[in-house]
Amino acid sequence: MSKHFQPASLAGAIAIVLASTTTFAADQTIELDPIVVTASKSEEKASEVPARISVISQQDIEKNPALNLSDVLQKDASIYIKQSGGIGQISDISLRGTSAVHTLVLQNGARLNNQNNYAPLFPAFLDLSNISQIEILKGPASVQYGSDAIGGVVNLITAPPSKSGAQLTGVYGENNTYKAIINTDFVDNSGFYAQVGGQRLETDGTTVLNTQEKNEKAGYDQKGYHAKLGYIQDKKVDASIEINQNEGTSIFTNDYIVSNSPRIFKNQVINAKLAYTLLPNLKLSTRYSNIKDEQNVPDYGSHYNTENNEADVNLKWDFLPYQNILFGVNYLGSQYESNTITNAKQDIDSTGYYLQHQYKNDGISTQIGARVEDNERFGTHTVGQAAVRFQVLPLTSIYANIGSAFRAPSLNELYSQWGGNPELDPEKSVSYEIGLDQKLNYGLSASLSGYYTDVKNLITSDPSTFLNSNIEKAKMTGGELGFKWVLNRYYANAQYNYVKTENKDTGLEIAYRPRQTGTLTLGYDDGVYGVSTSLIARSKANSSSNNSNNKVPGYASVDFNAFWNINSNIKLFTNVQNIGDVRFKEVYNSYPFTSWYINGGRQASIGVTLKY
Repeated sequence: MSKHFQPASLAGAIAIVLASTTTFAADQTIELDPIVVTASKSEEKASEVPARISVISQQDIEKNPALNLSDVLQKDASIYIKQSGGIGQISDISLRGTSAVHTLVLQNGARLNNQNNYAPLFPAFLDLSNISQIEILKGPASVQYGSDAIGGVVNLITAPPSKSGAQLTGVYGENNTYKAIINTDFVDNSGFYAQVGGQRLETDGTTVLNTQEKNEKAGYDQKGYHAKLGYIQDKKVDASIEINQNEGTSIFTNDYIVSNSPRIFKNQVINAKLAYTLLPNLKLSTRYSNIKDEQNVPDYGSHYNTENNEADVNLKWDFLPYQNILFGVNYLGSQYESNTITNAKQDIDSTGYYLQHQYKNDGISTQIGARVEDNERFGTHTVGQAAVRFQVLPLTSIYANIGSAFRAPSLNELYSQWGGNPELDPEKSVSYEIGLDQKLNYGLSASLSGYYTDVKNLITSDPSTFLNSNIEKAKMTGGELGFKWVLNRYYANAQYNYVKTENKDTGLEIAYRPRQTGTLTLGYDDGVYGVSTSLIARSKANSSSNNSNNKVPGYASVDFNAFWNINSNIKLFTNVQNIGDVRFKEVYNSYPFTSWYINGGRQASIGVTLKY
């Protein structure tokens, strides 16, 4: 790419947009009590879930179409994103102080976590162009989803279209970044619908290490498509099959390759679902998913290819007006093919049997469940959950949740040529949580949660043998405080998360787990014009679990968004990430020389969306 971003041109465009007027009006889409499905595998109001769950709406996702999953998630204060550089660089998702491999990421229920320890995939390589809602379930969820859901679940959800139409979006910004998105929907009165779309993102990128010259940028090129065909018949039948595919190249630098080098990736999600109401009080739900992820690093001479085949069948029986039982069976077959593991190819199968009971009446919501997992390598493992929410007053509810969870070792941890150990045991955890939700006057609501998680058999590298071993125990103790305010055209959202992690063997805090995180969003939206600004602030953290001397510095970053709906068919928008252009340090690099991975700095952009 040869063209470069012109700040003066962007400023002029923004000024024109903000100075213009229009008579077009649209409805606001702020949802105060959204419908969620992740907590119990069935639809329910978020306010009735006996756990802490948060929702990122389609409106929030579409504010900046150039953002990836990591960018969007970190506005939740309970989530920490460890990212080795700017746009398109690898990143990890940590939820409530747990590890990245303790966060299960789903797409419409399909498991995206894989067997190469880059779980779940690389969030930077997941496009959100067709995502209508992101649900973040905090706390253990192994009863519903099996392995990996120790810290919680992130579920990316697509919704069937409500009407036929087409949408085209174009974005251009600093570092010669551009993205184009096209989506088309077809809806027939008979109940059939279809969706087809594609997107392309390309950027010159930014400097990855603080020791590099400014012109040593790490570019990123990504493209993909999605298609979905479905049929809905009243409340009796809901069937769909979809495919999502993304591929591209990310230029990166790491401990062994000190010059920018390409990582070629391709991921594909195929998901087929059928929900059928057998009787007025009996519903059958089935799903089959195939997930493929391919990673090729030519300068390593290495490749890392994974595949998940998953099937889930469950029956929901509303045996009384306010009670239901969910019984299900889940099968997961995983493969890992790489020239960096023993025998170059390994596979593992696991079958889970789960039972869940729910009661909802008179302001009381309960959820009790158990799961038996039968893993071909690790035998059987049993987990359970008991949770209750009680509406103590018309505007006040409290909840308590206790649950156990587990994570089976990945095939990479078992068979890697660098530290693999086939004698590993699954990681186990127990979590306790209590919380309060309070509605106040003038559109204000508050939430408070306290939690404690104890993890045993943590898998880490043994410094004496350099093999992966179950040698560590850890605990996470924390709390969350949140405020939401919506009044007419104005809104605000403030969150604060405190978490103290401890490696119980060393007494030190776990690396890359800042104790304090705060987020704040302030905005105005009248359906025609909208403007918002958001703040993310984090405290310092350790860069090593074995050494508390080297700290990851704390930082604060401010973003800005504005839009103008010229009419029902045309929308103009602008975004500025990291207005202060703060180049903060993110990840410590010690080989072959001391350096830091840094964030990408400011990223300003303008865009237009055309709808038909």
